[in-house]
Amino acid sequence: MTLNPSQLLTLLSSAFLARLPVLITGAPGIGKSDVVDQARIAANADLILSHPAVEDPTDAKGFPWPKDGGEEATFLPFGALAKALQATRLTVWFVDDLGQASPAVQAAYMQLFLARRVNGHILPDCVVFVAATNRRTDRAGVSGILEPVKSRFATIVELEPDVDQWCQWALSSGVSPMTVAFIRFRPELLSAFEPSADLVNSPSPRTVVHADRILSLGLPEDVQAAALAGAAGEGWAAERLGFERLYKSLPSRDAILLNPAAAAIPSDPSALYAVATMLGAAANPQNIGRIATYCGRLLDAAHGEFAVLTIRDAIRRDPSICQTPDFVNLVSTPLGSLISGDFS
Repeated sequence: MTLNPSQLLTLLSSAFLARLPVLITGAPGIGKSDVVDQARIAANADLILSHPAVEDPTDAKGFPWPKDGGEEATFLPFGALAKALQATRLTVWFVDDLGQASPAVQAAYMQLFLARRVNGHILPDCVVFVAATNRRTDRAGVSGILEPVKSRFATIVELEPDVDQWCQWALSSGVSPMTVAFIRFRPELLSAFEPSADLVNSPSPRTVVHADRILSLGLPEDVQAAALAGAAGEGWAAERLGFERLYKSLPSRDAILLNPAAAAIPSDPSALYAVATMLGAAANPQNIGRIATYCGRLLDAAHGEFAVLTIRDAIRRDPSICQTPDFVNLVSTPLGSLISGDFS
């Protein structure tokens, strides 16, 4: 029942085309909504977004309105329901935080999930449902989901973060290489969610990104430390700031690129993660030859896994690197044989 983000993306992409409803569970802040949106974009589908936790049953049933002199009533669709009824192309109706909805609201959606009709209104075939919820143990206000509602979904799956996939996403989404390197060195600090009644945060993919943005503000040290602790927890903040001090003591990116054949090679694993991530994020078709020279020295120094990490980051970020003469030369080296599967 547990899937990583890429596996969930594969499932949703197929389910959308087959018009099968899927329910996704998982801790807060791990990217459920992001994966749904990626799958929706991949399927070239429109999006309708509902938050039943703040809705009334009429949002899913329509608003009762008298007719025939008040002797009967009809239900007038509005909001998300009206958009769904008017859809003419593939449309993903994303019902977020379903577990926080009241039983009455869940029951109203129940008719739509299975019968695809409510109060005389029939959904077009181009509309497909996907829902998400936190778990009851997450202290997110989830009291549960009605059994008949759960059985309306074709499958229920739980999303779990994946460090490597998050790092790939982060490097292409503006997260600083230093934070990515820190998560690679301390992968357990990407998702260490701890439900609490206190007003504190704990590490999750969402809060780690918030913390990284705080680091980019250039705040005074005391203010920065407090803000980081508020973003992802005191322990996370202390370790991240300690990693930054280490990062600043490393040979600079420019120094390595200027003289890759002689630049210092760290021995500490945390420093090696930092250097590898820094170089991978800076790679381009013009400097890949110099980076390959440094990576060759990493391999010779028995740090081959960090050389591979650097080159993998580089080609994932800019596939055009694979077309350069310097990269073609790299393929014939011992390092090239280690990464051949990444560009074959």
